[in-house]
Amino acid sequence: MVEKYLRDKCILIVDDEQEILNMVVSILADGGYENTRTARNVKEALKCAKEVEPDFAILDVMLPDGNGFELLEKLRKDSDYPILFLTARGEDEDKFKGFGLGADDYIVKPFLPKELLFRITAILRRTYKEENFIVNLNGCQIDFSRGEIVKDGEKISLTAKEYELLKTLYRNAGRIVTIDSLCEAIWGENAYVYSNSLMTHIRRIREKIEKEPSHPVSLITMKGLGYKLIVEGK
Repeated sequence: MVEKYLRDKCILIVDDEQEILNMVVSILADGGYENTRTARNVKEALKCAKEVEPDFAILDVMLPDGNGFELLEKLRKDSDYPILFLTARGEDEDKFKGFGLGADDYIVKPFLPKELLFRITAILRRTYKEENFIVNLNGCQIDFSRGEIVKDGEKISLTAKEYELLKTLYRNAGRIVTIDSLCEAIWGENAYVYSNSLMTHIRRIREKIEKEPSHPVSLITMKGLGYKLIVEGK
C-alpha cells in the first residue's frame, strides 16, 4: 500500500495515444495515486505543468509537436521534479540520451503495469522522504510527514524542491544558510548556476508560508549572505 503522504502527489502523464493515457491513469488509481493530469503533446504538457506544478512526470519520447527529450529540457528550466520516460523507443542510444538529460527512469513499451507502479513509487519515496514531525512557523505549520503547509485551516502542497529547501533551512533554523550552500544541497555539483532558480523557489515558498509574502517574518533574506528560517520555540 502506498503511504498516505505520497498519494496526494500530482503526476503528469504525457502521451499522444489516449488509450495509453487511460491505461496509465487506471494503473495509478489502482495503486492509490488519483491526483493525475494528462496531456497529448508538448504544448499541452507545458501549459499543464505551469498550471498545476506536478510532483512527477511520465513522458513519451514521440510526440506530435516535438519529442519527450525536448520537453524534459523545457520542464527542467523551471523545476526539478522526477521524470520517467515511458516509450516504445527502446534503443540504447535513446535510453542513454534520456538518462543523460536527467531522467530518473526509462521504461520501454509494452510494459508490466505492476512494474510501472513499483518504479514510480520507488522514485517518489526516494524524492519525497517522509519526515515525522511538524514545525511551527509564524501563522502556519510545515507538516513534513505529508509534504504540505497548513495555514488558516488550508493544506498547501509543497513541490520536491520546496520540500528539500525547507528541510535544509529547518536543519539550520535560526542560522544563516548561504545561497551557495542551499544550491549545493538541492542541486549538487555546479550548483552556482541555479541561483536564479533558488530565488524563484524562495518566492514560491514565501507565498505558501507567509501571511504577507512581500514582508516575510519566517523566511528572512540576509542581504548578500543567504536566508534564515525563523521557527517558533527554537
